Amino acid sequence: MPRRTTVTITDVAREAGVALGSVSNAFNHPEKVRPETLVRIREAAERLGYAPNQSARILAGGKNRLFGLILPNLDHGVSLQIANGANAEARKHGYGLLIATAQTDEEAARRYRDYFTGTQAAGILVQPPAIKDWRPPRHPLRTPIAFLDIQNDGPGHFVAADNLALGELLARHAFQSGARRVAIIGNPTLNRLALRIEGMRRAFITESDCSFEVTEEGTWNSAHDGLDLGRRLAERPADTRPDFIIALTDTLATGAISGVRAAGLRVPNDIRVAGCDGNPLAWTGPVPLTTVAPIGYEIGRRGVRQLITQIAAGEPEQPLENHQELVRPFLLARASTGVNRSNDFADPDIDISGYL
Repeated sequence: MPRRTTVTITDVAREAGVALGSVSNAFNHPEKVRPETLVRIREAAERLGYAPNQSARILAGGKNRLFGLILPNLDHGVSLQIANGANAEARKHGYGLLIATAQTDEEAARRYRDYFTGTQAAGILVQPPAIKDWRPPRHPLRTPIAFLDIQNDGPGHFVAADNLALGELLARHAFQSGARRVAIIGNPTLNRLALRIEGMRRAFITESDCSFEVTEEGTWNSAHDGLDLGRRLAERPADTRPDFIIALTDTLATGAISGVRAAGLRVPNDIRVAGCDGNPLAWTGPVPLTTVAPIGYEIGRRGVRQLITQIAAGEPEQPLENHQELVRPFLLARASTGVNRSNDFADPDIDISGYL
């Protein structure tokens, strides 16, 4: 069997009938090559089965124009939106994006961080797993890094939804829509969930005509728990039954709608229901769900911008300050609370092209 020979950049140049420098630019600085020449070079490379040796290019002093994104899972709409937003922003600045999923395993996430660092990725984005008391890695990395969907007061770069404002937004929607007895459901095992409750408390304190209760039950990603809680609340006597339920997540809210209906009541006629986290994967229930705009896209986009800022600044390996950027939430009012319109997306700094 004949030995397979390695295809080189010289072979591509000869096949395409162009200078060696044109082939080099085609793979490293395509903007410097005329479009018709670029097509010839790429077609020649494809015919020969050539792919540039990225390791050799990096060793020769080149830059890896790739960001790494580490997600805990790809089974939640926020994570998918983060990936979409990060990819769109990276491409806008001439970078590619590689995505790894750690299956909610912090050790696996660490190995991916080491991998991206070892391949000299331009920067790393990390969405931490949904666990209590998560902390960023203690040891500094040589690569710019930003943590997404997490609020943290330690040194480092973080981008998250403004969960306090998110809680206030849903609470004000409740009493502005006429609610007089509001039930908040969900176990605040995560920092972001506790902040949502705190925001709701702040809003309700200013509204003397609206009472509220907090039922700290229900796993954040369990529609079955939401169903059980919704049914229990709906089965109360009419004089103690809530007329509005706010679930800490959309998954819980979707279950709560089913629970209210299972108890023989109607949504929104008898009880209105709202979610809190803008998870499109939880919007398949029988009643369109009131929630917030999916914030993952904007978190991913701003995370890439933080990496680019770090690259431009040439920041030290150990960040000495906290860089926390919060994304302002928007209400998406739908049929589950008796409304079918959303607030105007008027913020010029918000890119909503991939939200819905």
